[in-house]
Amino acid sequence: MEEVNRTLSRTNTIPREKLCKTAVNKTGIPGYEYCINPYTGCLHACRYCYASFMCRFSGHREKWGDFLDVKINLPEILMKQLNRRNPPKGKVLLGSVTDVYQPDEAQYKITRSILEILAEYRLMEVHILTKSSLVQRDISLLHRLPGSKVGFTITTMDQNITRIIEPGASPPDLRLAAAQKLIKEGIQVWVFIAPLLPGLSDTEKALTKLLENIHHAGIREILVDNLNPYPVVIHNLKITYRRYFPWAMSSLDEYLQHPMIYQDKIKDRFYRISGQIGCRPYFV
Repeated sequence: MEEVNRTLSRTNTIPREKLCKTAVNKTGIPGYEYCINPYTGCLHACRYCYASFMCRFSGHREKWGDFLDVKINLPEILMKQLNRRNPPKGKVLLGSVTDVYQPDEAQYKITRSILEILAEYRLMEVHILTKSSLVQRDISLLHRLPGSKVGFTITTMDQNITRIIEPGASPPDLRLAAAQKLIKEGIQVWVFIAPLLPGLSDTEKALTKLLENIHHAGIREILVDNLNPYPVVIHNLKITYRRYFPWAMSSLDEYLQHPMIYQDKIKDRFYRISGQIGCRPYFV
């Protein structure tokens, strides 16, 4: 739990407990029928987070990344939904607009309760996408969930960058260490390299180091996604780039001005490096 305590020390945010009306919700995310989000908000505070649009529905005035609501009755609501005459069945993604392994999950254990319930009912194939090494706490439960898969989002191995762009998340080396542990335990694991950040995570050096580390960890399923230029995301990134990474600002500008040309250039670089290493990433 040392890593969890280290993450908790990065924020002074006090979570707010709330009640929810539903636990399992339909989702339009390709490949999944349902999603479960045990928290509102996300203290990983990633500067590029697409889920920041949730601010308008949260009732909070704080910026995205500065608040967390804990749905303390979600396990109870989940059991009610699974006990219906026609319960939800199919693939469920844990964490579509939040990370289900928030630092405060170590205390609240909402996600753990969800897994315990899903393991008992066995109606849904569980998939998790996280930036936290805390997921390894629940290996015994994942063993009880046939077809379960865990994805780790990793943008770069450079901790000087990750400390700025995703300050509340587990360091990338600890994510990979957790991934290795899950693989050894027979859990299916994949990596999501997303988003590719112009001038930061898509350089020759950054991609080589990241792909080498992923391959060495024994992870063979790798998905990649380019940066989606949502206005609020670009606004946040420009502020971050100007303050911390001014040397990469020209790459971000180039991407925004000529996105297709830039993406083709990075794809060529990506496939060349991955071919040399022996891995096969796929762009989504």
